[in-house]
Amino acid sequence: MSQPRPVTGLNAEGRLGAIDLTWDLPGWEPLVDHFAIHASDSADVPTTPDTLVGTTVYGRFSHDTLGPEAVTRYYRLVTVDAAGARSEPSATAKARTVASMAATGRTLAQVGEFDSKSLELALAPFDGPNRFRAAFPDGVDFVHGTSDPATDWCYLHPGPADGWGGRTPHTFRLRFSLDSAPRGEVGVVLWLIDTHMTVPGVAEIAVNSDLAGVVEFARGATRGSLEGDATVLGTALRPSFEEITLSGDRFTEGENVVAITKAEGSWHAYDAVGVFDIG
Repeated sequence: MSQPRPVTGLNAEGRLGAIDLTWDLPGWEPLVDHFAIHASDSADVPTTPDTLVGTTVYGRFSHDTLGPEAVTRYYRLVTVDAAGARSEPSATAKARTVASMAATGRTLAQVGEFDSKSLELALAPFDGPNRFRAAFPDGVDFVHGTSDPATDWCYLHPGPADGWGGRTPHTFRLRFSLDSAPRGEVGVVLWLIDTHMTVPGVAEIAVNSDLAGVVEFARGATRGSLEGDATVLGTALRPSFEEITLSGDRFTEGENVVAITKAEGSWHAYDAVGVFDIG
């Protein structure tokens, strides 16, 4: 029986929080069961269980749990056939992620950790649809430095398409105080572990009651209501990252409020939210 052929044409492209891989399929004789993706922070990428970051049957893969810092990763792939035989590793591909405002800016307010998990947030990871309306009848109103993410910020943000949320827009508010108004630009960062697959929806971002931006979410895997950890090997969760830049003059000395209103579509599931002075 012939050994599976290694993939060719492996290419890696970095972006915010993630690296996207593509490659040429090697053909299906012998029958391919999957491609094993191995990653390392050094050019020597051992194809061992310790370096395995995912498997797929497609010619593409997103390594999307790399965090807010800019990091470099090296990749090699192995073709695995239906009998479990493994090909020689592919050539190595390298890419670097784009740093988040959460890494480059000064924190003004933050909820949760940018760790590809929602587990530190309220009702996670299973009880959002069951308990949201009782726990958050008026949406979320979170005070930075006082409120507790584990009880006061729901991991799941329903939209008008969700019957369990009352089929109405819901607003999540993040309140924080500043000693002085920012002189430069401010970044609003929304990192998600997942969104709805068919109706991911739109959120309106307001600062101190004035509309500041509109975010159209990417399609997810519709698993974020049930799972809370995108770092688990083989998870179907599909993280996405939304960051908008605003003028500092939208903010003021004293209390400020950033309000996220899910105006269209179904739920999204949070990783973390933050407001950062980016100069």
